[in-house]
Amino acid sequence: MGLTEVFNEAAEKVKECQGLSDDDLLFLYGHFKQSNVGDCDTGKPNWLFDMKGAKKWDAWNACKGMSKEDAMKAYIEKVDALAGTSLMSKI
Repeated sequence: MGLTEVFNEAAEKVKECQGLSDDDLLFLYGHFKQSNVGDCDTGKPNWLFDMKGAKKWDAWNACKGMSKEDAMKAYIEKVDALAGTSLMSKI
């Protein structure tokens, strides 16, 4: 399987995970966005009015400069750790 196919499988698999921490969800969000969009290209939301949006922006912006392939691999590795799968072995 190719990287994109395994990444898509991981994105589906993570939906089955229960009780993920905010840190895990933010990690996944940032790496998902980096994988699909690339570097963060929007302004940071105001913390006072959109705390959740600002945290998501921070998570995505933390991936700035990371290649889409590396972001996909990090995402898959995180899903493997959270779901107890071995999707990375399919690449």
